[in-house]
Amino acid sequence: MTIAVIKSRALAGMQAPEVSVEVHLANGLPAFTIVGLADTEVKESRDRVRAAITNAGFELPQHRITVNLAPADLPKESGRFDLPIAIGILAASGQVPSSTLEQFEFAGELSLTGELRPIRGALAMTYAMQRSAGGAGRGFILPIANADEAALVAGARIYPAATLLQVCAHFGLDPDGSFALARHVAQPLPLPPAIPDFADVKGQIFAKRAMEVAAAGRHSVLLVGPPGAGKTMLATRFAGLLPLMTDDEALEAAAVQSLISGFTVDGWKVRPFRAPHHTSSGAALVGGGSVPRPGEISLAHCGVLFLDELPEFDRRVLEVLREPLESGRVTIARAMRHADFPARFQLIAAMNPCPCGYLGHPAGLCQCTPDQILRYQNRGSGPLLDRIDMQIEVGPVPPDILQADAVGELSETIAARVHVAFERQLARQGKTNQQLSPREIDRFCKPDVGGQAVLRAAMHKLHWSARAYHRVLRVARTVADLDGQKQVGGKHVSEAINLRRALRQL
Repeated sequence: MTIAVIKSRALAGMQAPEVSVEVHLANGLPAFTIVGLADTEVKESRDRVRAAITNAGFELPQHRITVNLAPADLPKESGRFDLPIAIGILAASGQVPSSTLEQFEFAGELSLTGELRPIRGALAMTYAMQRSAGGAGRGFILPIANADEAALVAGARIYPAATLLQVCAHFGLDPDGSFALARHVAQPLPLPPAIPDFADVKGQIFAKRAMEVAAAGRHSVLLVGPPGAGKTMLATRFAGLLPLMTDDEALEAAAVQSLISGFTVDGWKVRPFRAPHHTSSGAALVGGGSVPRPGEISLAHCGVLFLDELPEFDRRVLEVLREPLESGRVTIARAMRHADFPARFQLIAAMNPCPCGYLGHPAGLCQCTPDQILRYQNRGSGPLLDRIDMQIEVGPVPPDILQADAVGELSETIAARVHVAFERQLARQGKTNQQLSPREIDRFCKPDVGGQAVLRAAMHKLHWSARAYHRVLRVARTVADLDGQKQVGGKHVSEAINLRRALRQL
């Protein structure tokens, strides 16, 4: 045979489209050409593949070798095509039997000695293969270091290998089959890492209640208070209140993290918690690059994005959050390609009320002028703050409460109430309250007569936008779910209004 076709996968954002690695051997002076919109990393595979084939004991054909990565208009990057290119060359030259190659997909970077090195995006590739029409029944041969990660996809047939020689032996070079690759058996998952408990937070009854409401309805929160009030403690313990991840959520979140080689099996079904530094750029948050990769907001998919010291972020950086907060997706457009990443995260932001941080402190420590306070608070734009469901004050904790031996309510106890409220939402509307559309808000969140009167008065007094109106109703619906009530009442609306205190009211 002078031609062979091997199946592999590219990465385009969260998608992993199928790539046919076509290898043709022709007469002429020896040459090695790779075509099909391959970037520098892929073109460099010529030298890696040449050395790996030779050091594995095979012969590089002295022909004109042409490798086509189809489709030709799909950009290809990374060293994951080394293994399929090498197998294609050996199959085209008759050194490896080709009768069963179509039953497998291949991915892996080769060292010069023929060893297989781990690749980025193995979980995303396996996830796409299992959901494609032609790939669901195939086996996936990849480096042994990626086996546990890829095996998280239910039903996937994973065949890990350590070297190119092992892969070749699997296809009939070993007569008795003693060196054939074995299907990988998923290992028992380790216990998830412990999340700090809410019982550690002393006082802050109102703030804890707000975090419970936020967890139950998946609402975004802005915590405003002086230094040392417990804002970071509340945020870092918040993930312990959230419902357990479903299999689909866990696969999506893990697939996004695998795109930057940031996923480990230890993190399976653990909600992501991302806390970027305030010096982060807009590209670091939203993602980017000539080959688009996910940013912090996509890496926080199905989890928590914590922005501490919110006003210290560059205002233009914060503005990139506005669309993802509404849509739950990020689209990165470049001249050569588009990439679409999920970004359904829960925003927890924290800030001081003024430059010195002590505005409203009982000790009267603040000496900031009204003009300084206004400039500081306006570092976050109105449109962004309007998209944050809950804006609450976290006051200083009195010394007698700090010195008390009493233990606060456990995260487990709060999480049980959150779970019940969450199940009510799914049974009623099939989604969380935060995801309700305006039409669904009119259907599921309409308050009674007393609640409508309270909300109408608040709208007139606070001059809220239509977006703020809808967000208050969503929060009120969550409060009613925690209360076990089918109808949103006046007290639920009042609590929702109290959980959305504008900064200028502090």
